[in-house]
Amino acid sequence: MFRCLSFFAATLIWGSGPAFAQSAPAFNSGDTAWMVVATGLVFLMTIPGLALFYGGMVRKFNVLATLMQCFAICCAVSLVWMIVGYSLAFTPGTGFLGGLSRIFLMGLSPTSAVGTIPETVFVMFQMSFAVITPALITGAFADRMKFSALLLFTVLWSIAVYAPIAHWAWEATGWLFVQGVLDFAGGTVVHINAGVAGLIAAIVIGRRNGYPLEPFLPHNLVLSVIGASFLWIGWFGFNAGSALTAGPRAGMALAATHIAASAAALSWLAVEWWLRGKPSVLGGISGAVAGLVAITPAAGYVDPSGALIIGLIAGIVCFWGASWLKHKFGYDDSLDCFGIHGVGGIVGALLTGIFAKVAIANSEGLYASPLAENPNYVLGLIEGNLGQLWIQIVAVAATIAWCAIATFVILKLIDLLIGLRVDRETEQTGLDLALHGEAVR
Repeated sequence: MFRCLSFFAATLIWGSGPAFAQSAPAFNSGDTAWMVVATGLVFLMTIPGLALFYGGMVRKFNVLATLMQCFAICCAVSLVWMIVGYSLAFTPGTGFLGGLSRIFLMGLSPTSAVGTIPETVFVMFQMSFAVITPALITGAFADRMKFSALLLFTVLWSIAVYAPIAHWAWEATGWLFVQGVLDFAGGTVVHINAGVAGLIAAIVIGRRNGYPLEPFLPHNLVLSVIGASFLWIGWFGFNAGSALTAGPRAGMALAATHIAASAAALSWLAVEWWLRGKPSVLGGISGAVAGLVAITPAAGYVDPSGALIIGLIAGIVCFWGASWLKHKFGYDDSLDCFGIHGVGGIVGALLTGIFAKVAIANSEGLYASPLAENPNYVLGLIEGNLGQLWIQIVAVAATIAWCAIATFVILKLIDLLIGLRVDRETEQTGLDLALHGEAVR
């Protein structure tokens, strides 16, 4: 055993040796400091942001289970990302999947760089995205999934769905990246991905007992407002951090993010006020999140006017997705994962193809796209590039197709192995006591 361990350790050291032997890159301390902060902000979005946002909207006897789901997903995905997820997503490979050169983060050294920041920081920043995406999905099947099934689903889905689509859109050899897709911070990779997976999960697992005849009212909207506020603040790291520099593009992404969230919150409230007679607290925070979702793919490509239009449209369309759409088709998307993230992500991805501007995308002279080598290149439809809108449509369709098929297969496999759903008695008494032996007093 000692000899085997010694050989394994020597292999790791030998394998990482060339990276340490390379000359140190020119790291930028300002960029690095900003990206460390941005990484912390994005992790803040999941714990405690999303945990509180979802936790306040479920019934009282399920709040601890909801918080635990977000917390456990953070832990599980972090390890999956370290072991294999990062390598599959962000190393060169085929157009559809990365290689295994960074499995267990082998070869990662203090001097490895991505642009002007250490690769270690980039790994952690992208880990925060990988963490929040499956956590978003839990809103679709709140109140009724086994904890064991959730953990297994999270691991399999992160490897089979999240990592490949991240590779498609964000890695230089990914087929969508080569086509010139615009997804600044995760419209396809995070939000459409999570929304579609949530929709498939809600359909496969089935409705909550009593839905839609019984009321399923939020037990504590104060928690949800606090959670939404954490999400809003964390989203500055999510979007502005995706510039990977502390420069003018990050500043524009920051402004676009806030403007779109504000506009969407007000447009959602306006429609709700007009149709239902009262603007609700839940509507206000849902509208803000819808705006944050929609601006995510566009944040580094649009100016403030474009962000305003995207936010206003997102608030209206996501209100429709979270109310009329799910009632029309009868699926039980408990906390509107698809209605906000799926619909908002699609809206944002398509509108990015309309409002994207070269002046914003190339504000630091760093815009990387095979199509941008043409000196006469224009970015979005507003600048005369109809082809960009088509590329965005292809990206949306491909993401929906792969996510829907793979998610369905994973869920059916888990149901066959250990079962997906808690029994009727557990659902009626609550997941907190039945699954975790604890309850809110």
